[in-house]
Amino acid sequence: MRAQAPAWLVGGFALLVSASGSLGQGTFQNLDFESANLSPVPGGQYGGFVPITNALPGWSGYIGANQVTTVLQNAEASGNASIDILGPNWRFGGIIEGQYTVVLQPGLDPFGSDQNVGASISQSGVVPASAQSLQFKAQTGSFSVSLGGQNLSLIPLGTGANYTLYGANISPSFAGQFETLVIATLAAPSTTDYFDSIGFSSWSVPEPSALGLSAFGALLLGWRVLRRRDEA
Repeated sequence: MRAQAPAWLVGGFALLVSASGSLGQGTFQNLDFESANLSPVPGGQYGGFVPITNALPGWSGYIGANQVTTVLQNAEASGNASIDILGPNWRFGGIIEGQYTVVLQPGLDPFGSDQNVGASISQSGVVPASAQSLQFKAQTGSFSVSLGGQNLSLIPLGTGANYTLYGANISPSFAGQFETLVIATLAAPSTTDYFDSIGFSSWSVPEPSALGLSAFGALLLGWRVLRRRDEA
């Protein structure tokens, strides 16, 4: 049975001020990764390296400290750190939403340092003036997200069939400012991370204690309603 975020979360946080549709100068773009310009790989087959400018327009990619110009399409590296994009026509799982999902794999440094390194993507743009939080969907959880050089405190907001919805409040001083967003998978512990549907929201994210109290309140209310029905 598919787990879902509570209705109050869906209603309160669905108003994402995503800049993926606003391609003006200085704005964040392609935050949902759906602007990829890639030739489909035949269903059931693996792809190869493609230019990052085609796979992730608006984003830069790094393996460790080294910037990369290509990423893997419809394939994942074995052993080496890598940035991958799944889609379109990917049939082996991992797509979170839409046609494309981005994968960050830690592993051995392909540039020859003989060390385990992480992988990251980054983009600079103007944070919407109304933004109070950043939200995105991801699988696993050994990663970090920073904005304007500040690591964000990530709070799980809900779950879906193959993802967790995360949110993080952002500093009010970032609103309307040109900042850099960085999503990075950690070199250790070594886990492959999948990302999708990034967006700025005009709603703040409740702290974990507030989430717990709200969930408990909803549970208590539901129990009272069921009890009244049984007593009727």
